[in-house]
Amino acid sequence: MVTFPNSKINLGLNIVGKRSDGYHDIETVFFPILLKDALEVIEKEKLEFSTSGFLIEGEPEKNLCIKAYDLLKNDFPQLPAVQMHLHKAIPMGAGIGGGSADGAFTLKLLNKKFDLSLSEKQLINYSLQLGSDCPFFILNKPCFATGRGELLEQIDLDLSGYKFLIVQPPIHISTAWAFSTIKPLIPVKSIKQIIQQSISTWRDELINDFENPVFEKYPEIKNIKEKLYDAGAIYTSMSGSGSAVYGIFRKEKTISSSFPDNYFVKQLFS
Repeated sequence: MVTFPNSKINLGLNIVGKRSDGYHDIETVFFPILLKDALEVIEKEKLEFSTSGFLIEGEPEKNLCIKAYDLLKNDFPQLPAVQMHLHKAIPMGAGIGGGSADGAFTLKLLNKKFDLSLSEKQLINYSLQLGSDCPFFILNKPCFATGRGELLEQIDLDLSGYKFLIVQPPIHISTAWAFSTIKPLIPVKSIKQIIQQSISTWRDELINDFENPVFEKYPEIKNIKEKLYDAGAIYTSMSGSGSAVYGIFRKEKTISSSFPDNYFVKQLFS
């Protein structure tokens, strides 16, 4: 059985509080985009995991696909061993949720393939054990997210008249460092309110709190945002804690902008 985990962008991201458990409370809108990995699972005599596409660093047992399998195996001992092959087309360390999507989609695929009869709520609970972004990919629809990012409210947000350009430079940003630079603050106007306004207002009001410290440390990323606006983007922002930056363009717009060969650049339609 094959599934295609997709990525996401953050439309705005505010850090609104520091929690006693060490995490931060946020508010953001998660929006799914059609940049996808491919994940195949077949039944095998022993658990195996292989990859292709972008190189995945780290030990295989730490991959969220394996962690997702282990979570279910712990509660469903009858779950057979499988071979998983993951083809990575979503760049890592980009802030667009590639790893989180892989883990969440593994849960959904195993649930379907082996008739585990897990509800959406149960899948969300499992996915939260993998990471704060993972529950979104169980729903995989535009959501206003609060808490750590796991409290999800589906919203009506139609961007079908637009296309996206995703640009990621070869820069890795430590999420822990990014959070350490932020002084939490409740915004005057919630992202939930801003996102329902005309997209033409987003440039002045829809903010990602990580941008200022990241741009100060990595001017190259700030330059990407400026180039996307120069190319005619209606709105552009860093996604998550970076390093990917996206631009939203009208679908009929021809995008004239070039980036270095070692950048990841992908145009997508909504």
